Amino acid sequence: MNGFRWVLAAMLAVTPAASPVFAKSAPQVGEMAPDFDLTLIDGSHVRLADLRGQVVVLNFWATWCGPCRAELPLLDQYYRIQAPHGLKVFAIATEDSLPLYKLKPLFAAMRMPSARRIKGPYATLGAVPTNYIIDCSGRVRYAKAAAFGLSDLNQLLVPLLKETPSPAATGS
Repeated sequence: MNGFRWVLAAMLAVTPAASPVFAKSAPQVGEMAPDFDLTLIDGSHVRLADLRGQVVVLNFWATWCGPCRAELPLLDQYYRIQAPHGLKVFAIATEDSLPLYKLKPLFAAMRMPSARRIKGPYATLGAVPTNYIIDCSGRVRYAKAAAFGLSDLNQLLVPLLKETPSPAATGS
């Protein structure tokens, strides 16, 4: 974890500030989550349909964002612990972050998948970090521009990880 923080701190120290991207019509809490297509750093793609039955966190962050610097290592560690219980977390760097080639050492230190782009109605909600939580049945349970602390993650995610997905959510 210390190596992760060092890589993150070194890279973020040289990033210029810029304005975040705004969502046009963001998914609403309580509604079924619209599909998305994530392009991961390795070029592979992940769609929401591929994640049926899992709890999904989409984390929009920027290299220039102070709260993101604290949240990203926490999310990565939380993902390491909770992934076996059905959690998927995707870190999505905003377009105004460092170029991809400069972020590769950071992505190599992280366990959670990193995305270079997302297609769909998901974007920042006026600020970064912005987080979306989608439950195992595919419903948006959280959408907010705010950094998570450990107590937030436990309060929001642990109950969702204990839920049983509906048969329709798992394709059964």
